[in-house]
Amino acid sequence: MRGLINLPIVPMRLNASETSEMTSQLLYGELVDIIEMDELWFFVSNHADQYSGWVDRKMIKIIDDVEFNSIAKSQPIITSNPFMEYIDSVTSEKYYLPAGSVLNKQKKGYFVLNSKKIDLQSYYLEDLYGLNSQHLVYIAKQFLNAPYLWGGKTILGIDCSGFVQLSFFICGMQLPRDASHQLIFGVQVDFLADAKAGDLAFFENSHGLITHVGILINNHQIIHASGWVKIENIDAYGIISSISGEYTHTLSVIKRYF
Repeated sequence: MRGLINLPIVPMRLNASETSEMTSQLLYGELVDIIEMDELWFFVSNHADQYSGWVDRKMIKIIDDVEFNSIAKSQPIITSNPFMEYIDSVTSEKYYLPAGSVLNKQKKGYFVLNSKKIDLQSYYLEDLYGLNSQHLVYIAKQFLNAPYLWGGKTILGIDCSGFVQLSFFICGMQLPRDASHQLIFGVQVDFLADAKAGDLAFFENSHGLITHVGILINNHQIIHASGWVKIENIDAYGIISSISGEYTHTLSVIKRYF
């Protein structure tokens, strides 16, 4: 079975329970493959990054293979900033879409949101920014001060790898969901002095496991989600807290993706 996300944000959970840990989120317009089901829940895999989890089945719109394949092969517009639209002027019903939403059904300057045609021009939405350092850093900075939320992928709450994945996705590159998997890709940069804007810096815990990631703005500043999305200084040892002046994360590897 196949599904489409037609709600702004849908939580993915570790187990089939509303009290279970949220491991990630699905954003409007994303496609899912339904792998397993029970009475109230679907176990789904995000078609874009293959990240899987349990989702309340009421939150998934079932679609057939024809519609699924049509959407999967299309060239969607990815929203670069959150926006709100009235979809019913009589009841004042509104829809809020987060940055990173996928507008699959756009045509000739508009897209369809719950059967209503929405003019793209009114929101100055652009097609994929294109993956370069200027665009990536600009997108990343739009999330400044977003609170840290395990499994989160929006301005209302985001984790470190979700922040990195979403920033790259808006600019046109699909990375894996978790930091340890993001590390697999890219070309290693041996020295921080050689790093440039858009490189990813990965950090390890005392056991040598990758537990954190952030986007380098240059070879001495990083933007990352830790407590909240913020810009802090970095040196060859790690990230230096802007509040205490102490090291908070130990640098492990730097990778370049474009």
